[in-house]
Amino acid sequence: MREQVHIWFRVTVRWAFMPFALLAGLFASADASAQDYAMRDVGGWTVAASKDKDGCFLTRTYGGAGETTLLLGIDIDGSNHLSVLNSNWSIKQMDRLKLNFRLSTGGYSRQLVVGMESAGKKGFVTSFETKFPSYFAASKALHIYRGDVPVEQLNLDGSGAAVAELRRCVDIYRAKPVAGGREKGRSDQIPRDPFAPDAGRKSEDPAGER
Repeated sequence: MREQVHIWFRVTVRWAFMPFALLAGLFASADASAQDYAMRDVGGWTVAASKDKDGCFLTRTYGGAGETTLLLGIDIDGSNHLSVLNSNWSIKQMDRLKLNFRLSTGGYSRQLVVGMESAGKKGFVTSFETKFPSYFAASKALHIYRGDVPVEQLNLDGSGAAVAELRRCVDIYRAKPVAGGREKGRSDQIPRDPFAPDAGRKSEDPAGER
């Protein structure tokens, strides 16, 4: 597996600001908000659709000190995001650190992560290359280090079946866009070309010539 340092900040910042309480709420509302895909347990992982139907995620909370929670999400555009949280950690929201990630078949050195905090747990979120979910699925463990300091060592048993189910969930929403799409909530008075010479005149009168 090749080393990957680059991060897609659009996805990372979006998930850094998402309250962890909302992630918990996704479980309770999965059937109501994503009727095309019902939340389910696969191989010891929980797989569900995001409320905005822009993707799906799998998650697991581990026993032990601080009860670490891991969440891997894939959006319909193919981007991914990994978040890891623990109630004992002191990382602050929006802190930027570089951590080393090790999977069974390779790793990512000095991967940029962004701190996040909510509901009594602190942690980080990051994004990887598009092949990361496949590497995650094929691995037995995920080890994370801050330099020589171990951050977490997590068992990934069952991740193969869980990632396969995660992809199936994403495919459902990739093939079925939300009704209304991007045009929902857009005023009909916006001219087709607001930079055209006569755009101002046409937009002044909603019933005017178009």
